Amino acid sequence: MSVFVLDTNKKPQNPVHPAKARLLLTEGKAAVFRQFPFTIILKETVLNVASNPLRIKIDPGSRETGIAVINDDTGEIVFAMELRHRGQQIKNNLESRRAIRRSRRNRKTRYRKPRFDNRTRAEGWLPPSLKSRVHNIETWVKRLCRFCNIQAISMELVRFDMQKIQNPEISGVAYQQGELMGYEVREYLLEKWDRTCAYCGKTDIPLEIEHIVPKSKGGSNRVSNLTLACTACNRKKGNKSLEQFLLKKPRLLKRIQKQSGVPLKDAGAVNTTRWDLFRTLKKNGLPVETGSGGLTKFNRTTRGLHKTHWLDAACVGESTPEKMFQIDKTVLIVKADGHGSRQMCRVNKFGFPRTTAKSTEKKSQRLSDGRHCQGGCHFRQKGRNVHRTCRCQKKRIV
Repeated sequence: MSVFVLDTNKKPQNPVHPAKARLLLTEGKAAVFRQFPFTIILKETVLNVASNPLRIKIDPGSRETGIAVINDDTGEIVFAMELRHRGQQIKNNLESRRAIRRSRRNRKTRYRKPRFDNRTRAEGWLPPSLKSRVHNIETWVKRLCRFCNIQAISMELVRFDMQKIQNPEISGVAYQQGELMGYEVREYLLEKWDRTCAYCGKTDIPLEIEHIVPKSKGGSNRVSNLTLACTACNRKKGNKSLEQFLLKKPRLLKRIQKQSGVPLKDAGAVNTTRWDLFRTLKKNGLPVETGSGGLTKFNRTTRGLHKTHWLDAACVGESTPEKMFQIDKTVLIVKADGHGSRQMCRVNKFGFPRTTAKSTEKKSQRLSDGRHCQGGCHFRQKGRNVHRTCRCQKKRIV
């Protein structure tokens, strides 16, 4: 991961190698401007230095989002990071708040008429758990635009093309028989079955698409009838029915039958927020390139790259260079923690208060010898007979 550089006017310059940044700091020609992402600012004015245009690429996910900054001309991955969202935590907090409020209404306002349908939501409204993902990505895009010369944005607009999964003929036979044939379905199944064999549970091995109900017995190619299996399990099952193949494993049979019909929750979250994220990125005034999840996997496999969030981001869109390299293999891991809580009184897991309500008045600062300062000055008295002066009231405290 290269180091971002700012000039004396806080304008972005070309990122440099960490060794060169260390040399500039040692010689006193630069100072640390920001710790994460690591950015330095020059102390001397640099004239007539043209910075290379860069492209930021985004692979949005439900739990983690990959972000990469790439130089399209050279194929260098300048910056890479993985952003971990807190959407599930927000959802749990809202559900807990709803339960507490409902309990309080039942106790305090038992005879009040229900008022559940008296609010209207704005057009394009998203739940807070989904909107937080958009805000997190927007924050880091604006932050990176301040530290490097970003001229374009690429994002994965469609993670899974649901219509192509259900009906491959919808876009024509020519597209189905092209180079991208099967990538949408395979990527969907890899996410749905957690990249493991459905029958033996092995991971990190080549997996094959397997029909739960064999085609010889009337099985279709719908995604609800497809699963993943290793070569040994696929050959062992053959054209047997699922009930016959797992006759001695009823628990596994029940789990596969249940999971085959369950839609992808994470894929639904990504598909819900994709257009809102696209419109948010368009507001920056930069051209936004879009691509699908199948194209991302096609770019990654043809270039021989392994599966990670930030490498998926580097392979988003048709602008992906044929050869990519990274000087420093460091990847920044960012976790969204939020800005705290606005809850006035904290409660325990049973709903009973465990703290007192927040006070709007300034609390008096208690000194080390038991005296108070009503203005809230924070200082500590050292020594027994030393006289101190309060900074807010300008009075001498003895």
